Amino acid sequence: MRRWLEGLKQLRRYPSAVLGTALILFLIGLAVYTVVAIPYSQALDLWRGGEQWRMHPVNASPVWTDRLRGGDLPETQIISSADVTPEAEPFPGGRRLQIPLSFDYQSSAFPSEINLFLAAEEQARAPFVRLIWQAPDGREEVLGGRRMAREERVSISQDWALERRLGHIPHVGLMLDPETAARPGPAVLQGTHTLLLDVVLFDENAGLDADLVVYGRVHGVAGTDHQRRDLMVALMWGTPVALAFGLLAAVGTTVTTLVIAAMGVWYRGWVDAVIQRLTEVNMILPMLPILVMVGTLYSTSIWLMLGVVVALGIFSAGIKMYRAMLLPIREAPYIEAAKAYGASNARIILRYMVPRVLPVLIPTFVTLIPTFVFLEASLAVLGLGDPVLPTWGKVLNDAQEQSALYNGFYYWVLSPAFLLMLTGLGFAMLGFALDRVFNPRLRNL
Repeated sequence: MRRWLEGLKQLRRYPSAVLGTALILFLIGLAVYTVVAIPYSQALDLWRGGEQWRMHPVNASPVWTDRLRGGDLPETQIISSADVTPEAEPFPGGRRLQIPLSFDYQSSAFPSEINLFLAAEEQARAPFVRLIWQAPDGREEVLGGRRMAREERVSISQDWALERRLGHIPHVGLMLDPETAARPGPAVLQGTHTLLLDVVLFDENAGLDADLVVYGRVHGVAGTDHQRRDLMVALMWGTPVALAFGLLAAVGTTVTTLVIAAMGVWYRGWVDAVIQRLTEVNMILPMLPILVMVGTLYSTSIWLMLGVVVALGIFSAGIKMYRAMLLPIREAPYIEAAKAYGASNARIILRYMVPRVLPVLIPTFVTLIPTFVFLEASLAVLGLGDPVLPTWGKVLNDAQEQSALYNGFYYWVLSPAFLLMLTGLGFAMLGFALDRVFNPRLRNL
């Protein structure tokens, strides 16, 4: 125990170990925070879909990327009828409401979309809604009227008749400065814009909820994808998934491999022969193609993939290395002493043989974790990732399918790639430092 404590103290002499430990602690802290802040069920709902998606812009870059360049691209604004006081005018059998949805727009770039979400209470006759756009300079544009269902989405940006009338796509035509309308690059008319809802309800007690969403061109810390999903959810939840997969796979393969190697050395004979032959056969089997075959023909569940990885990693080349290290230990005097006082085979293997190899096992274990993290991400990039879990590899796979780099959505690829690089760098630096501490032959290299 004293030797282990002294070895850990020596890590402070290596800046790479300190930096690697800091990176690992950051990832662990992010993983713990994610699990607490966004529970598993909530993360699945956020990633697979829900009402919150419709309020996000499509393929919006992170806010900080624009602000670093000194830009003022707009963020999404949501204007709710719950925040305004409508003008009510009753009439026999119903009432008329005028709901002004106003917002202050100061960006020099046009929004990416404008949508209106309506929800009416149950009533005998469907309400009638008339839409009027009021610009800061006093202009008014009637967008039309309609009878609405109980819940309805009015896609103002996709109103082709309005586009022909304005000469621009609606969210540009409604917000442009008339003096620049004829120019190749029309300017935004900044100020307070209002969408006035003129609503006729055929029930005196019925109400209407409305949300006007003026979609921006930037969103949050990580941006959004083609399905309006906030990529921050996948980047955050990808951390505990990646660390759990890498840790469980590394523990399952290294510990089991060491114990099996020790059993072969101790029992010798046909036990050692069988272990060596299985190892030699397994060494020529390609892991990635086998995982691709399992994912294609059976299931892409991350836990099934983890089980296959551990099963294939048990009889790995490490058994040969551990066997060579354990052979002289078997003939050591303290092993003969343990046999003399009647220690069982299991006690000799687990108490006296395996601990002697742990100084070599721990650096190998630490450097193996990012290997399995990259393996899980590689499977996801190939389309064989877990379809349920939001992971870094799944984000990269979606980016590849949507040609993110070709379309200029670099953030979509760089964010998960940066986290993967951070994971590999942290564990590699700590693992190499541990190797130098617990393997004295490397200290002078």
